[in-house]
Amino acid sequence: MPKLLRITTVPLSLHKLLEGQFTFMQKNGFDVYLASGPGKETTQVEKNTGIKVHTLPLNRQINPIKDLKALWATYRLIKQLKPDIVHTHTPKAGLIGMMAARLAGVKIRMHTVAGLPVMEARGIKKMILMLTERITSYSATGIYPNSFALKDYMLKARLSKNAKTKVLAQGSSNGINLSHFDPKCYKPAAKERLRTSLGIDKEAFVFSFVGRLVGDKGINELVSSFMKVAEFFFGNFDTSDFGKRSITEKKYRSHRHPKLLLIGPEEAHLDPLQAETRNAITQNPNIITTGWQEDIRPYLAITDVFVFPSYREGMPNVVLQAGAMGLPQIVTDINGSNEIIKDGFNGLIVPPKDAQRLHEAMLKLLQDESLRKKLSQNARDSIKKRFDQKVVWDALLKEYLLNLEFSQR
Repeated sequence: MPKLLRITTVPLSLHKLLEGQFTFMQKNGFDVYLASGPGKETTQVEKNTGIKVHTLPLNRQINPIKDLKALWATYRLIKQLKPDIVHTHTPKAGLIGMMAARLAGVKIRMHTVAGLPVMEARGIKKMILMLTERITSYSATGIYPNSFALKDYMLKARLSKNAKTKVLAQGSSNGINLSHFDPKCYKPAAKERLRTSLGIDKEAFVFSFVGRLVGDKGINELVSSFMKVAEFFFGNFDTSDFGKRSITEKKYRSHRHPKLLLIGPEEAHLDPLQAETRNAITQNPNIITTGWQEDIRPYLAITDVFVFPSYREGMPNVVLQAGAMGLPQIVTDINGSNEIIKDGFNGLIVPPKDAQRLHEAMLKLLQDESLRKKLSQNARDSIKKRFDQKVVWDALLKEYLLNLEFSQR
């Protein structure tokens, strides 16, 4: 039975990014091992999979001394487990895992790229990240960007060689479980209870975002754009008790008042938000934050339009998930997002870092019900045709088997 070691920087990636894959590979003849940096999700991963998660001293920040210790610990683990395949995800795990696997003599060394921090870096940090990506690629036998645009970027930036760079299926690291992300799972009564618990009345129009509340996810532009949308409908008065007022102006009668739902943790230590953005999030009653949520489906179920204004991605899972839930979307014209969304068909595409264009798109979908319905009707079917989870898993399994066959020649 071939041994497969999967490594990520944090256990959250094992838990959510790759959920279900490990059990699938076990059922198809692999002895699966898992490793990551420390984190609270380790216990949940072990419970869900029945596989022990080996803890490595990995961290997301650049720290030469700590990274050398992580390299040594990863090398020792690989020598102990003697895997036939080492497969890494996330930048730091890729760098450390691929170097350690090469030093340990592992023949099959695979790294999946699901986003590149180097795309938004500047100055010396960009130079360092370019170097680390090239070291990762040099150490790996196969590089797997999870979108075609990401592959093109890597080749043009000479971060990897064409001969070892490949996109599996139509992209995505894990595909979408369409029976899990299905709007039919949520009845009106359940949705109404959640809206009530969040202080969102039934007349409100909900824009939502899922992800880390950091600068490079476009949160500054999203909040700024939403504030303009809210100002257009509410003027300068406080809208916290909107539902209790008797408002007769035509613009208030003809359109539902907007709310912004932000689902995810803030990571101020990595990429802090602008002060005015943080103030708006904490002070504006029409902006609602939930923090990290184990299950985002109920929140997507109460959403009218999903907004994902990120600066960089590989193949963003949340855009796939929102599409599977039948949501019209507004995304930025970046790698991955522009492969999932076709402008005017299942969503709208705006330039990254452009708060004005984002505001216009949000206002358009709030006002244009027929356009929303058209985008929504196309959303789920477009995901089903290209990103069904079984297609992605089968493609990865085939790649493992091909690599094993080649390594035994």
